[in-house]
Amino acid sequence: MEKKKRSSFSSRIGFVLAAAGSAVGLGNIWRFPYLAAKYGGGIFLLVYLILAVTFGFALMITEIAIGRKTGLSCIGAYKSLDKRFGALGWLAALVPVIITPYYCVIGGWVMKYFFEYISGNGLALAGDSYFGNFIGFADGGLLSTPLFWFLVYVLVTAVVVLLGVEKGIEKVSKVMMPVLVLLSIVVAVFSMTMPGAVEGLKFYFIPDFSHFSIKTVLAAMGQMFYSMSLAMGIMITYGSYMPKESNLERSVGQIEIFDTAIAFIAGLMIVPAVVAFNGGSAEGINAGPGLMFGTLPKVFEKMWAGHIVGTVFFLLVLFAALTSSISLMETVVSIVGDKLHMGRKPATVAVTVGVCLLGIPSCLGYGPLAGVELLGMQFLDFFDFISNSVLMPIVAFFTCILIGWFVGTKTVSDEVERNFPFHRKRLFEVMVRWIAPILIVCILAGQILDVTGVMKI
Repeated sequence: MEKKKRSSFSSRIGFVLAAAGSAVGLGNIWRFPYLAAKYGGGIFLLVYLILAVTFGFALMITEIAIGRKTGLSCIGAYKSLDKRFGALGWLAALVPVIITPYYCVIGGWVMKYFFEYISGNGLALAGDSYFGNFIGFADGGLLSTPLFWFLVYVLVTAVVVLLGVEKGIEKVSKVMMPVLVLLSIVVAVFSMTMPGAVEGLKFYFIPDFSHFSIKTVLAAMGQMFYSMSLAMGIMITYGSYMPKESNLERSVGQIEIFDTAIAFIAGLMIVPAVVAFNGGSAEGINAGPGLMFGTLPKVFEKMWAGHIVGTVFFLLVLFAALTSSISLMETVVSIVGDKLHMGRKPATVAVTVGVCLLGIPSCLGYGPLAGVELLGMQFLDFFDFISNSVLMPIVAFFTCILIGWFVGTKTVSDEVERNFPFHRKRLFEVMVRWIAPILIVCILAGQILDVTGVMKI
């Protein structure tokens, strides 16, 4: 039987923008500023940057090289390298299967807020109880339910995936990523010109070495790890679409720059504005939905042209969420297509239906199903914990073991050196064999200790 021709990006820039779009997501915008503020601003930025160009680089180039070398999604890719690691492919495949549904639920929240801003209802969003009422299904009407916005968001994501790699993902990424960067800069400029924003800028830029500790390193490692879409099967899948003639090392460097730059700009958007809003205090810079859907609408209402800034902000957040959810769904579609020998259209339809069904518990978890908990957590929080704090570090650890100690780092190096020299080859080899596995174990331990309350990060 003739082997089905694999989809591919038409150019290196198309691949870079799509992969960067995957990496740039909600974590950059609602978690990075919080961690930077909590751990002394400049010192956290410095630690994060060092880890990104060493630890993050080694893991990302490993996954993309595996994908391009094998031309397969994660299940087939790991097995083709070493049959003993076939189970690792299934474990990696489980990560996007778990993440995609609840990520689309959050994407639906973002879409709802953007809709309200363009409808002129920004003032209502700044109310203390608005977000809680919304996710708790307290407001009547179809357009006021998280379930409606979740389904709309899933369908938008599915349409892009249905169009394919080149005509869908690549074209959308080429539009969304430059616009996202531009909008981020616009909001950051508005934020930095607020009265009192100078104190926020000082807080963000000037290192506070008294805050440097093992927690600072663990927090930076964890943020970098999740921000770059590592250990989700995404980079392996996108790597399998990467043109063989592209410079792999250079592409990874550009993805790192995009991801780190957006995270940095997110800090410029949020930290000065919230500090100014709180009269010089950074206490309002909390992590997660509380920052995005609670604190920031209040800040925008106090800002000059705040309604416009809020509209632009939630548009860029929507773009950031979409580029990530598209990559997550594409990864699952690729896995389903490869394993069940399905075409893109039936695989996308099947995955879309699955995402809708699996996302319902997370969607209802703060409303009708609020009384149902898993390990003391709501559905969305539980799925986030299992995927981000447990499965992803395990997948990354065994990927390092596979490449560093079984098939050999030469497997990746040869793929990187197919057409170009590998300038950071020695760094890659040392990181994958020795340093990265230790750091990943630290991430896993730190995240579990954080969730259990033993050591808060």
